[in-house]
Amino acid sequence: MSASPFRPDSATDRLIMGLDVSSVSEAENLVKKTDGAVGIYKIGMELQFAGGLELARDLAADGRKIFLDVKLHDIDNTITRAVENVAKMGVAFATVHAYPKTMRAAVKAIREIDAGQLCLLGVTVLTSMNEQDLLDAGYVGPIPDLVEARACDAKTAGMGGIVCAASEAARLRKALGGDLVLITPGIRPVGHAAGDQQRVMTPGDAIRAGSDYLVVGRPLNQADDPRGVAQQITAEIEAAL
Repeated sequence: MSASPFRPDSATDRLIMGLDVSSVSEAENLVKKTDGAVGIYKIGMELQFAGGLELARDLAADGRKIFLDVKLHDIDNTITRAVENVAKMGVAFATVHAYPKTMRAAVKAIREIDAGQLCLLGVTVLTSMNEQDLLDAGYVGPIPDLVEARACDAKTAGMGGIVCAASEAARLRKALGGDLVLITPGIRPVGHAAGDQQRVMTPGDAIRAGSDYLVVGRPLNQADDPRGVAQQITAEIEAAL
């Protein structure tokens, strides 16, 4: 099995905290509370539209690993130029939707500006979606089949990894080998509600299934003691490795 250059080094490195809050001040407070207990901070759309892009630049410049969850999908030239600008921000990870032309346009940007430090991630099927949601969107076939098809195309396109549900990780690890990293949202420690996620798994089970990185949002950012919860999650990750 070949190894991706984006594979994590430690249990802490594997934990991605979703800064799913509505203001930069809230996000900065969470970073302070969890500094050293979390490997990567994810900045998604909610925070991006409240100053999160500037925060991403600042945190990256300060040496923290940032996952910019932009989920880009547009015409080829727009994607290429946008990814070039994302790479210049110094973030470690960025997402595009796992459509064939979108992924290839994103990879083109990385190659044109030699930005090999940026791991491009293809978002396969959102973990908030179930089979009926897929049918309503006009897709035919089980979710795992669509996820695998998109993941295999991501590998062909030259992407760095994919975003998928942990329940699909074992199947994808077999199909992809170690060339792409698997990042799995919808992670819920024991005792935490699933919320609007449909395809969820505990941290330990996700690691055992083949996930490289785990995205944890609400169980961390809504916790009274986010550092303590982060440490519990990394201990569970360590035990599963």
